[in-house]
Amino acid sequence: MLSKNELRYTLALQRIPNLGDISAKKLLRKMGSAEAVFAEKKSNLAKIDGIGLLRLKDINLNKQLEDADNELKFIEDNNIEFSYFKDMTYPERLKHCLDGPILFFHRGNIDLAGKKMISIVGTRKITSYGNAFCENLIEELAPLNPVIISGLAYGVDICAHKAAIANNLQNIACLAHGLNQVYPKDHKKYVQKIEENGGFITEFWSTDTFDRNNFLKRNRIIAGLSEATIVIESAEKGGSLVTADIANSYNREVFAVPGRATDSQSRGCNNLIKQQKAQLLTSAADIIYMLGWELKTAQKPKQTQLFVELDEEEKVIFHFLKEREKELLDIIALECNLPAFKTASVLMNMELKGVIRPLPGKLFQLI
Repeated sequence: MLSKNELRYTLALQRIPNLGDISAKKLLRKMGSAEAVFAEKKSNLAKIDGIGLLRLKDINLNKQLEDADNELKFIEDNNIEFSYFKDMTYPERLKHCLDGPILFFHRGNIDLAGKKMISIVGTRKITSYGNAFCENLIEELAPLNPVIISGLAYGVDICAHKAAIANNLQNIACLAHGLNQVYPKDHKKYVQKIEENGGFITEFWSTDTFDRNNFLKRNRIIAGLSEATIVIESAEKGGSLVTADIANSYNREVFAVPGRATDSQSRGCNNLIKQQKAQLLTSAADIIYMLGWELKTAQKPKQTQLFVELDEEEKVIFHFLKEREKELLDIIALECNLPAFKTASVLMNMELKGVIRPLPGKLFQLI
């Protein structure tokens, strides 16, 4: 954990124009601390690989420390927490991102240690199809207790946050501005619920103005925190496609929900799939088995587990699988006359009851 003095100098370092997180990390690793960076001559710092005088031309210790002191007061007055890239508490996945922030701020009840985490992004002009898919997807994933990450924007973002709240899942809103405000203002009503089980993360200061580049920078945190990024709907161009590109650059999985060729809000997703930049996503099962997630089932299966109470849909699948050694999810859905998304949900419930087990390749068999 940074001391107050080192936090002050780290804030000042973060405020140097055009330095960037990659270069800042190089300086910190070489010099050992932010205070040591400011104490060193520019000519010596410039000799560090990848730095050069151009990146250091805007160092102004007095001005940057003055700015840092003002922001430090805001942090202390509002009980804002922070994470430093060298801290044990800094999110592990974000540590592996070369351009991850040296310092970010957060508030709420955030617990990311050892958690399954997915980002859900998409268009601000969500359709009824996209809305229903998002809600069903998060409901299907709920038994695995994933953390849902998004950007609090209109459309897909807020749909994901609301669905996470409805299913009592921890959810994180990554902001493109300081923690002194909420954008859009219409979403202030969700702040308390998000903070009860999750919270807000940002690298931006309370004095930062709204800027398109801030939203693009924010997207790398959304992608970097997650095991996978899911694009539910997107036009041919949009911020969610930038997030998908960043996730690909981090070697994270990307999923896209297909839509009709004539739907303008599906063109981005269809292109991601066509260009093999994303896995096709039709149900929660696609995510579960591509990421290798496992449901926590009952203890070692016993004969008595075959007589647990099953609902009607579970009974249909049980009797179908009783006649087959094993079968694919899509075939189960077809033969049992159930929608694929519903079949995935039913199979997860049956797995939780210890009735079936998943096999590689979306195969299932009775225990």
